[in-house]
Amino acid sequence: MANIQWYPGHMAKAIREIQEKLHLVDIIFELVDARIPESSRNPKVKEIIQQKPHLLILTKSDLADPSITKQWLDYYHAQGQYAIAVDSRARTIERDIQGPAQTILAQRLQNQTERGLKKQTIRAVCVGIPNVGKSTLLNHLVNKKIAKTADRPGVTKNQQWLKSKNGLALLDTPGILWPKFEDQLIGQKLAFTGAIKEKLFASDDVALFGLAFFIQHYPEVLKERYRLTKTDLELATPDLLLKITKFLGMGDDYDRASNRIMLDARKGKLGRFTLDRIEDFDHETNDHN
Repeated sequence: MANIQWYPGHMAKAIREIQEKLHLVDIIFELVDARIPESSRNPKVKEIIQQKPHLLILTKSDLADPSITKQWLDYYHAQGQYAIAVDSRARTIERDIQGPAQTILAQRLQNQTERGLKKQTIRAVCVGIPNVGKSTLLNHLVNKKIAKTADRPGVTKNQQWLKSKNGLALLDTPGILWPKFEDQLIGQKLAFTGAIKEKLFASDDVALFGLAFFIQHYPEVLKERYRLTKTDLELATPDLLLKITKFLGMGDDYDRASNRIMLDARKGKLGRFTLDRIEDFDHETNDHN
């Protein structure tokens, strides 16, 4: 299996620009994918944010396994990390984010009130990996289609300020990965959920990874979606992929079928799932490097 990696020049530039503008913001909104909340945490962000107030936002919670999402939120809260899970398209999204941000910045906002400032603006920078849903979130927060969105990584290339009606000033930034995935399992999870351009990895390798995970954790979904039997799920994953390929009417084109399986997962057609499990991570280091 070839190594998965993606770190184009604009990502390195984005990191530098965020560092340069850090003094302009009150709080960091770190966006992670609720399906891979730890695997989608960029270790560079820890270096970037320094001691700035920090809200961890698990996006795409409508696609994630709700019981596992609750476990992650409980874990983060136990660690003293403010964390929330959101569906970026929800009508309540601004309230869902602004409330925790006000709690985190309570002392600062109180100081502003005491100085006679009536209209308080919270300035935040949004950081996260590609295709984590930053632009979708921002568009719903400001109730305008300003930030570019697409169901593929790498759409946002430049930084821009956006303003909501209720006192949020938001700096949108390009999705940023880190220079090297030491653990290729992280690369597979990022690829499977759509954070890495598809031309940069072998689709069948990543689809096989996904099939193995679903066989272990969500077998009934596979059976229903691709009309499989219990015996089918006992096949070696390459044989199972070929069987699904034929079911989809794609002959022997397993690359095309691999892309369909990944797209089905990303679109929620394989149900709500979470690849990151708390028990699989070493939380003493909590570092991808």
